[in-house]
Amino acid sequence: MIASPAPAVSDVRPVARRGSRLGGRQRAGYLFVSGYAALLLLFGAAPGGYAIYLAVTGANGNFSGFSNFVSTAKDFRFVPAFEHVGLFLLIWLVVLVVVVLALALMLHGGLRRPGAIFRFLFYIPGALAGSASVLVWLFMLDPTVSPWHFILSAFNFSELAQTIEPNHLPPIFAIIAFWTGAGGWIVIMNGALNNISDEVIDSAKVDGASVWQVALRVKLPLIKKWVVYMCILAFAGGTQLFVEPQLVGEASLGAVSTTWSPNQLAYYMAFQNDNFSYAAAISVDLLVIGLICAALLVFRSKLFEIE
Repeated sequence: MIASPAPAVSDVRPVARRGSRLGGRQRAGYLFVSGYAALLLLFGAAPGGYAIYLAVTGANGNFSGFSNFVSTAKDFRFVPAFEHVGLFLLIWLVVLVVVVLALALMLHGGLRRPGAIFRFLFYIPGALAGSASVLVWLFMLDPTVSPWHFILSAFNFSELAQTIEPNHLPPIFAIIAFWTGAGGWIVIMNGALNNISDEVIDSAKVDGASVWQVALRVKLPLIKKWVVYMCILAFAGGTQLFVEPQLVGEASLGAVSTTWSPNQLAYYMAFQNDNFSYAAAISVDLLVIGLICAALLVFRSKLFEIE
């Protein structure tokens, strides 16, 4: 039997170097993720776990099962609060998806040269904090001082109390949310569109596709996962509505309920009724609703599958 020759040193070194490079990249990846993972555990998972613990225990610390959830669901303010936020989310998400995608496609298609200027203008409202945005819009919605008083007068609004009636709040909050958050999403969607290969778009044009067909049948399907990602985060943020109705309620001098949204109701239960178990139950309700909706979007859109 003839022994096979030993591999040359030059044949082994590249493999070792390649392995060391991969190991270094993995360690660097774990290092970058570790900071986020630690913060997620400290300020996400741990408070969430504590909220679940409070939701299934009574005031004396004994296990109470689902009694807190049943009691909060029977509260006369519970269903209206969720209805208010549900209507707000419906308006907010539809307007967000339609307008953001339309503006992003315009930037990517016919406005590439002035795109940087428009991206800057779109992002300016996002630099304002939520409370500052509400105060700006309270000024804009007051017919006595608003620069758009002639538009408000056309709807027969002569004072702020008429503009911010409870029935008007879902579309008003949707406008505020869009003005504050849409700019950042336009920039993100424009970046996603810029990642589409020019060859794909040119091929569609060569095949005779119009501008609308390219936008609807080529570009939108290729950024579908980004749209789903936007909807998940926008839905999660929308369910946490608190600052806007709280400040508007103070501006309306009691015309708007202090338990208009589920978060306000949870705050009222915790700090007015001193019942943190009820407040935790409402927060867990919001968490479960958000997780279910996110899971449906993720699995229906195959968000994490690599194509």
